[in-house]
Order: sequence, then C-alpha cells, then structure tokens
Amino acid sequence: MTDHARDLEAVREATDRLLSATGKMDDGAVAEPSRLPGWSRGHVLAHLSRNADALVNVLQGRPMYANSETRDAEIERDAPRPLAEHLSDLRTSGARFLAAAEAPADWSRTVTLRNGVTDSASRVPFRRWVEIELHHVDLGVGHELEDLPEEFVTRENDFLAERFAGHPDVVPTTAFTEDGQLWTTGGGAKGAPVTVRGSAADILGWLCGRRDGSALTVTDGSLPALPPL
Repeated sequence: MTDHARDLEAVREATDRLLSATGKMDDGAVAEPSRLPGWSRGHVLAHLSRNADALVNVLQGRPMYANSETRDAEIERDAPRPLAEHLSDLRTSGARFLAAAEAPADWSRTVTLRNGVTDSASRVPFRRWVEIELHHVDLGVGHELEDLPEEFVTRENDFLAERFAGHPDVVPTTAFTEDGQLWTTGGGAKGAPVTVRGSAADILGWLCGRRDGSALTVTDGSLPALPPL
C-alpha cells in the first residue's frame, strides 16, 4: 500500500528545493521560456501553484478544476507575475496542500481527478510529488532528471509503464537498466517486442516525454513513440 505520510514528507522536501531554486531567479528569468513548448517559467510556476489548490479540491471532495478553460485561463493570468508573487503563491498554495493532506481522512477512499480519472486518495501525495519534481526540471534551472531521488525515478517509471501498458499504439516493450531494473509496457499494438536499455533517468525521460530517447539503446526494432501524457 502507498505510504502517503512518507510521500508527504517527500513533497515537503521537493517543495523546499523548488522554492530555493526559484528564489535564485529574477523577474527576467521568470519571463523566459521553460522547456515546455509555449510556456514561460512563469507558466510552469503558476501551474504548480494552481495544481496544489486543485489537489486540495480533490482531497476535500470537490472537482479538481471547474473546467479545462478555467484551468488554462488561471495559468495564463498568473504567469506574467513578478517573481516575488510567484514565490509567495508557491509557498502558500503548497502549505494549503500539506495542511489538507495532513488532516485525518480515509486514505483508502477513491477520489476523482481531472477528466474523470479516479485513484486512491493515498496516491494523491505522490501525484503532487510528481508535479513538483518534473516541473522543477522543466524550469531549466540546473535541476535534471539525474538529480531526482532514486525512489522517485523508480516509482514514476513504474507508474508510467503501467499507464502505457496495453496501449493500442505501442508494441510490447521492455526497458532495462544496467543494475537490473526492469519495466514492461505497451503491448496493444501489433509488432515484434522491443527491448530498451539505458539509465533509469533516461528511461524516465522517454516515458514522460522530456527526452527523445536518443540516449537509449534499442534492439529488435525502433523506439516506440509514446502518446502524450
């Protein structure tokens, strides 16, 4: 079973790292492009703040977002803010999430996320951890996939491999690391099984769409093109 309390501590630590890195920027850096197409660093920071509030909604039984248009409009509204406002929002929204997640609750209950996706409440802290770690990398401020905690990389690879398992556009694929970690995914598309080898961070980069997979070694075929998350 997912240890939500342990994941909450990881969220707290990841948030501190994010705030420390963001605090070293200035207003000009916030306005510069992030690694996400069409988004500035301000867009990424605004999304992280609003995601914290959205996950509070989830934990408290409300819709995650009113609708996709509202979600997008709030990010566009908040993206151009000065650094000081982003930092304040990141701190306060992050604190709201932690407070909501630390309240006594039935962690085995099912909650509803965006687009009708459901999950166990116990996995919500991990989902927040994912948002913070991957979007910290997206800021392009020196925090790379190789800098992510080993446990996080393994668990996110587990999650993403499961997400694409049986996908109709992905042939059966097995990914290996040199130290013996293994993930299987795909399988819904016709074609011979493919084997992928590389570091856990490079496998994560491919699975989450942050890298093109050129650092991976592929045998028995070509690297599958994964659908967007």
